[in-house]
Amino acid sequence: MEKAEKRPPCPHGAPRWVALFHQPAQDSWTVAAESPDRAPVLYAVADMTRTVRARGEEATVALWGPGDGAWRLYDAPSAKAPAAPADGPGPAAAPAKLAERMTDRRHQVLMAALGTAGLYDLSPEDDEAVRAMADLLDEPTVRRVARWLSAAGGQR
Repeated sequence: MEKAEKRPPCPHGAPRWVALFHQPAQDSWTVAAESPDRAPVLYAVADMTRTVRARGEEATVALWGPGDGAWRLYDAPSAKAPAAPADGPGPAAAPAKLAERMTDRRHQVLMAALGTAGLYDLSPEDDEAVRAMADLLDEPTVRRVARWLSAAGGQR
């Protein structure tokens, strides 16, 4: 007998736009993005879906939003990964492109955190040091360091 997929739980609180991603390994739903406006949530869903699919996994998304003054489950947009152009790089280049993109993202997160900490006027040597950290650190560690820098910037 097939196991029926559980419907994602309705988010609590005042209706706003919320995207939930299903995690098959835990058989649970996780809030992936939320905003008072729909557009930023749809943008985040598209970006996260591309990332999940780049890892070779399938994304299952539920989109909740306001409807007649209450919560309503909407059909999630099918954020299809863009097809590679015929004359573009083949599948062998995809992992390298993803690695470069993730390093750029980690660099961007660290630079934003340094800005939040009040360090705006960075020299080229500082930028090179941040790039080296982005190359060496994984995503969760970069986020933790960014949280520390942001917290330090808020205590000034």
